[in-house]
Amino acid sequence: MEALVVTYHCKSGKREEFVNAIRAEGIDRKCAAEKGNLRYEYAYSLEHEDDLILLENWETAENVTSHGQQAHYKRLGELKAIYVNDTVLDRYHKD
Repeated sequence: MEALVVTYHCKSGKREEFVNAIRAEGIDRKCAAEKGNLRYEYAYSLEHEDDLILLENWETAENVTSHGQQAHYKRLGELKAIYVNDTVLDRYHKD
């Protein structure tokens, strides 16, 4: 299993707009419906009001690679350019 913890450091005051754009375009639902996805869940940081956290679990590393090639993933990148200053990715593998 592949687990990813993605922290989006959103531009000041833009976190909610980012979340709304993700939901309006169905990016969250499309990602969750991908082959091999076990979990795709957003959460708000309690410590940092502009941070958005994404928890992802995938069956295989190949599923993660395929995820990065999807049109909705690329659209997420376009939205990040509008709303996000920096993204931190932590990746974990479990046999």
